[in-house]
Amino acid sequence: MTDLLDRARGALHAQPFSVLLGADLMHTGTNELTLSLPIRDELRQQHGFVHGGVISYLADNALTFAGALSLGPKVVTGEYKINYLRPAVNGTLIARAQVVYAGRHQATCQCNIFVMEGNRERLVAVAQGTVNRIGENGDHEPAN
Repeated sequence: MTDLLDRARGALHAQPFSVLLGADLMHTGTNELTLSLPIRDELRQQHGFVHGGVISYLADNALTFAGALSLGPKVVTGEYKINYLRPAVNGTLIARAQVVYAGRHQATCQCNIFVMEGNRERLVAVAQGTVNRIGENGDHEPAN
């Protein structure tokens, strides 16, 4: 598992946006993983809550990384839906994603995003999405 964790961390750190935000891969298993993102002032909106786009980024990345566990490293998000449950203000965001179902070219994944303050963990959002394998015989090439 250490080799898989190292490769996944390398992929995360190859994303300039993830580096800018300060995301880190904490754990990876055979069909699930955990990303973290420390909350800082630059990630807040005008009411002091973590911006929804930051939470959405974390869900998107966690879903895609989870899909890659089943489909291989060449994947993109096909779609996802997110429900915001409560605001996050302080602490660290934790995204736990898992594969629900995986075929040969597509995986359905779910993600729960928590905020961890001290030893207290609170659910702030839930997401579900589809991850697509790309590049195999020209299939599923990204639209952009």
